[in-house]
Order: sequence, then structure tokens, then C-alpha cells
Amino acid sequence: MTPTEFLETYGYAAVLAGALMQAETVLLLAGFAAHRGHLSLELVLLLGAIGGAAGGQGFFWIGRRWGGLLRYAPRIQAPMQRMIPLLRRWDAALVFGVRFLYGLRIAGPVAMGALGVDARRFAGFNAAGAVVWSVVFVELGYLLGHGIEVLMQRLDGYERVILWSAAGVVTLLVVGQRVHHAWRARRRDAADS
Repeated sequence: MTPTEFLETYGYAAVLAGALMQAETVLLLAGFAAHRGHLSLELVLLLGAIGGAAGGQGFFWIGRRWGGLLRYAPRIQAPMQRMIPLLRRWDAALVFGVRFLYGLRIAGPVAMGALGVDARRFAGFNAAGAVVWSVVFVELGYLLGHGIEVLMQRLDGYERVILWSAAGVVTLLVVGQRVHHAWRARRRDAADS
């Protein structure tokens, strides 16, 4: 099942679940599905923001509750210690923007909870960040859908040319790679003898 089929089958529940897990790919696809008329744009935006805020908040509370266990993970200690001064100075910006930082969408809120960021302050900036995050990625998916439609209209009638050209390029790449490997093997054999 493709991601688009998954969204069309499970719809709004998939949007909410994806947003809870901080998966912006789901929001992009949901925006695309909204452009195609399969989902309501307004509802996708709302569920993206709610799921994003709830997911961030949940990870924060996991960090608050079980963050003490992180002291038993030596590889995490150094990054956590480096994060403390940053949180003291830039806590609002970090809480707001952590969901835009690849690799920190889940770890960031967990660390913030473990390091004792004020829960009310986190909740406010987390909610604001979730709204912006939802709007950015859902609208990007929506606009991407429009761009793909325009491109397909312009390419109407050229499908065969594009398909054969792509097949030719792939064939040339495969043959070129095999020739290159055979040439390198001959050079290696000649050097060994």
C-alpha cells in the first residue's frame, strides 16, 4: 500500500497519527490529498496542529517522567550537558522550532522534559510551533499537488517520449556502470600479475 493509498483509506486518523509521531511526510501527503479533493484542507491543518502539539507534549512528559534513566546512557550525557546552556538562553526558540530540526523532533522534547524546562512555557511554545509546522507542511503538499497537475497538463502527449528517454538513460547508466567495473577489474588483474 502506497502512502497516498494509506491516507485515502485511513484519512484523518492517519493524519492525526502521523502528526502525533512528528512525521511531516504524512502532512505533505495529506496536503496533496486535500488538493486532489480526498481530504478537507481545513481539517487536515487542524489535525496536523493538534497531533503535532499532542505528540510534542507527550514526548516532553516522557522525558519529565523517565528522563532520569538517561543518566545510565553515557552516549547521551555529553549532548544533554551541551543542551543545558542552550535551553537556558534560547528555550522558547528551541521549543518552538525543535520539530523543524531533523533528528530532534522526538529527542528534543524528551530532553527538554528531562532537563526541567517549565511545563507551561513548553506547552505554549510547543502549541505555537505545531500550528506553524502543520501550516508549512500541509500547504507545501497542497502547492506541490497544484504544481504536479500543471506539469502533467503541460506534458500531455509527451508521455511516450519521456518514458523512452528515461528508459534510455537508465539503460546507459547500467551499461556504463558494468563497463566501468569490468575495466577496473581488468586493470586490477593486470596490476596483480
